Amino acid sequence: MMKHWKQHRSISVLALLLFLTACQTVTQSTSVTAPGTPLPTGTKGSSLPGLQVPAGFSISLFTSGLRGSRFITFAPNGTLLVAERNSGAISALPDATHAGKASAKQVVVSGLKDPTSLVIDHGYLYVGEADQVSRYALSANLTASGKTVLVPNLPTGGSHITRTVLVGTDGMLYVSVGSSCNNCIEANAQRATVMQYHLDGNGGRIYARGLRNAVGLANNPVTGEVWVTNNGRDNLGDDIPPETLYALKDGGNYGWPRCHAGTIIDPDLGHAGDCNGVQMPLLAMQAHSAPLGLAFTTGTAFPAAYHGLFVAFHGSWNRTIPTGDKVVYIPLDAKGNVAGKAQDFVTGWQTNGHDSARPVGLAFGPDGALYISDDATGSIFRMTYTG
Repeated sequence: MMKHWKQHRSISVLALLLFLTACQTVTQSTSVTAPGTPLPTGTKGSSLPGLQVPAGFSISLFTSGLRGSRFITFAPNGTLLVAERNSGAISALPDATHAGKASAKQVVVSGLKDPTSLVIDHGYLYVGEADQVSRYALSANLTASGKTVLVPNLPTGGSHITRTVLVGTDGMLYVSVGSSCNNCIEANAQRATVMQYHLDGNGGRIYARGLRNAVGLANNPVTGEVWVTNNGRDNLGDDIPPETLYALKDGGNYGWPRCHAGTIIDPDLGHAGDCNGVQMPLLAMQAHSAPLGLAFTTGTAFPAAYHGLFVAFHGSWNRTIPTGDKVVYIPLDAKGNVAGKAQDFVTGWQTNGHDSARPVGLAFGPDGALYISDDATGSIFRMTYTG
């Protein structure tokens, strides 16, 4: 359901900045509740309602003033890197004093076209741009050099122009390419897929198809599978089809545009039997919530009850009652499988149909904290467990 820009809902940027200035850290002792369940009103700063988080957790501002902060990752030296889509750059945000705040900003790479995602692997920085995947040698002090375009000429234009990259546990490069439309028969076979390449960019092939817009990609640390969040089609009502979480299977068909969420035949393009043989979602989530980044818990800083999967909901743009603009937690069992429904983890960024932040990327830092990027105000938040 994700759209390039949300056009009809205001962003309370000033309210957010006032709130963050007045209240450096928000701590709220409320239990996690199921999605859609109203949470108690939290601490308020200025006109922005406070953020609600589970008991024992605390959320603070790591940095602000970024330009379209999308996906984030950590370098081997512990520095956070962010893709700044609006400035066409990858920037490093060191926390030199270990105070839980960025102490500086260092541009690592500039001159990029709509950079949305990034991954660091074996001394290389991979960047997903609108029309290509680029690779740079990355030094220990985060100097990038020797740009190589590994995957050129990715399809451009249309509704979904961001490209997410991931190096899988199998040592292969995965690239998501969203559809060009809400729902249509694509002329380009690469659309609505996740592509797979060797790390040198060769051997490209369609790994999974029928994924309308699989924006979030992450490696399940237990199963080794690539898991993705998928944004479902629009204009079928407020609650159909659900957003979905999938484990990718080599050669798997995930249904779009004829079948949605494994069982829903599209009323415009689908026919009886079009859902036969498609991959079923691991989990169905609230329609139009726009799930983007996902992160599996790493380290031991979070309690055992939160050793699972976190997903950023970017938020709806065309739902009667707006939804999303939050981070949810999905419990997993010891085998790495989904063990329950999505639960609210951080809420309060959306009030009365207006959003003060739109979560995008998630990453656990070497300090055990969960970092959350927001492309509406250019902020990154830091979530810690204080007990």
